[in-house]
Amino acid sequence: MRIVSFLAMGGPIIWLIMASGVLAFGVFLERALSLHRARIDYSDFLRGIFNCLRQEKPQDAHVAEALTLCDETPGPVAYLVRMAISGRAASAYDLDRTLQDTAAAEISRMERRLAVISLIAQIAPMLGLFGTVLGILDGVVVLQAQGPLVQSANVLDGLLLALSSTVAGLGVAIPCYAAFNMLIIKVDRIVLDMERTRYEMVAFLKGGYTRESAA
Repeated sequence: MRIVSFLAMGGPIIWLIMASGVLAFGVFLERALSLHRARIDYSDFLRGIFNCLRQEKPQDAHVAEALTLCDETPGPVAYLVRMAISGRAASAYDLDRTLQDTAAAEISRMERRLAVISLIAQIAPMLGLFGTVLGILDGVVVLQAQGPLVQSANVLDGLLLALSSTVAGLGVAIPCYAAFNMLIIKVDRIVLDMERTRYEMVAFLKGGYTRESAA
């Protein structure tokens, strides 16, 4: 009941802020689950891939086994390894450039819709401030209209609108800011795994490859 009355006293600004908070929460859940599935132990995965490629089988057989392992493993690291195996005939430089482009596309995919959370974190306090100004303005209008015989209840309505808008704006913005940074940290960890994977795959497929030679 208190939540309903809080929303009622805040007016449409409160409803707009709360709706944006619900949207941000939905985006956060979707991105958090997606990034959780995408994160794997890249070192164990690469160890399995290298073991497959080292097996004394016909080349097509062990390559097919490694590609199957990539297809069965979720996440951008596995896709990056698949691209490396598929393009193994290219030179070290060309392979490295291909993997860099692939990694950039995967990073963009991981960061999809994160801007929504960031935008709401920035807009929510401003909406709260807008509601606060409207509440104060409403109180000033009441004071001017009623002159010396001012009813405190009428003035308090404007103050409640002002305070509730501020509380709602900050109440949505703070969790959004925390959620956005939490997701960015998850993305950065996966990006680091992808960087290590790219280097190790090129080094394995093109023996003797170093970062200096690519530069």
